[in-house]
Amino acid sequence: MKVAIALGSNLGSRLAHLDHARARLQALLTDPRFSNLIDTDPVGVVPQPRFLNGAAIGSTDLSVRALLEALLAIERERDRERPHPGAARTLDLDLILYGDTLVDEPGLQVPHPRFRERRFVLAPLAEIAADWIDPLTGVTILELLRRLSSPENT
Repeated sequence: MKVAIALGSNLGSRLAHLDHARARLQALLTDPRFSNLIDTDPVGVVPQPRFLNGAAIGSTDLSVRALLEALLAIERERDRERPHPGAARTLDLDLILYGDTLVDEPGLQVPHPRFRERRFVLAPLAEIAADWIDPLTGVTILELLRRLSSPENT
């Protein structure tokens, strides 16, 4: 299954955390591709350090739940803590898309429910998967980014 994953870090050595994640994702995914990293302001959270964000795509034979568990395990390897929603994090790996599959289960929603409103996800993802179609809206990643960037959304 083709998958898209958002990567982020805003605690400690951000680049080291993301390098670790990319190395682990290279072992986890077939034919992985990675976006460039971008330095971004925190969005929708209490004041905290800036983020490094990026995206990865690739293929996996893992089930959607098994992939989520693998991503959570990689976060734990970098001492990710979750004291409260929106807390700063050493590493954040969000499962954005799992092919054209729609999942709404306790603890797992795919596509990620907020990715369409997050430039820090859409911009890196558009770099490596611009033509991927969001199965919920039927719109490409590039078009979602353009809509987010349009004057009525700024």
